[in-house]
Amino acid sequence: MDETRSQGLARWLPEAVVIEAMSLMSGGAIQQNWRMDVLVDGEPEAWVLRTDSAATLSHSRPRAEEFALLQAAHAAGVAVPEPLLLCEDTSVIGGVFFIMRRVAGTATAHRIVRSETLGGGRAGLTAALGRQLARIHRIRPGHAGLEFLRPHPHRAPMQRFVAEMRAHLDQDRAPRPILEWGLRHLERHAPEAGPLVLCHNDFRTGNIMVDDHAVTGVLDWEFAGWGDPHEDLGWLCARCWRFASPHEVGGIGERATLYGAYTAESGQAIDPAQVRIWEIAATIRWAVIALSQAERHISGAERSLELALTGHIVPELELDIMRAVA
Repeated sequence: MDETRSQGLARWLPEAVVIEAMSLMSGGAIQQNWRMDVLVDGEPEAWVLRTDSAATLSHSRPRAEEFALLQAAHAAGVAVPEPLLLCEDTSVIGGVFFIMRRVAGTATAHRIVRSETLGGGRAGLTAALGRQLARIHRIRPGHAGLEFLRPHPHRAPMQRFVAEMRAHLDQDRAPRPILEWGLRHLERHAPEAGPLVLCHNDFRTGNIMVDDHAVTGVLDWEFAGWGDPHEDLGWLCARCWRFASPHEVGGIGERATLYGAYTAESGQAIDPAQVRIWEIAATIRWAVIALSQAERHISGAERSLELALTGHIVPELELDIMRAVA
């Protein structure tokens, strides 16, 4: 962050807050996260400032809405960084941003899936993920502060999903017949719609902070919305988020452990067949996101080798779709 913006931020913060150090954190292809070490009334605190990158995805929620989602999740007992401050005045640092407490631990996916001890061990961490999802899914339409999340009363979650993915593919530079074929499979095998819940929609290894003993933070709420609880379970269990691990739940643990902890916390049974169909949906969705990220580079909006390479994972995802449907 340049000196002008840093000075603007310092002026905007309450007088009791003094910025001691600030640096851009790694990751965050869609948003920027800035590490902040501050003094509040002379006492040290660890914060994170979150704002948009130069180019964002069209289906990524704005920062003010993500802040409201964090507030709702924090109140529901979900392990999220505590949301502290929101600024919608773009003159301060050049964009809308919010500040949250920094949580301890790691979200590095390859480290987590290889560890036998992080988060309390594989079984303990898998069960914790089930409990966290159950707490998220307790939040239902009508929740105060989340009025911007509009349910689709005349369209079941899978119908909505297929329509949204087709709309994105229609804008792509090239035809994607395997992705279209996968969407047709979802249409033909769409599960019946159940009660809508708040879905995180990116609940996976890489977005979960863990320390040696527990889940410390569920991160990146920019895709959250009303949906079927099996959506989140399918996303977590999809092959693309196992990072080459043989364990089916995010590369960490086993389905029975996840399902058992979820049901014990929520009182709601899980339909394994619905999870499987939403895993196919997850693979298609990640392929569409990968194409969108590559387009940010191709269009010149944000030149990035990482974004360009993301587009090259699509053939592997298409193979996963073919295997899952078969």
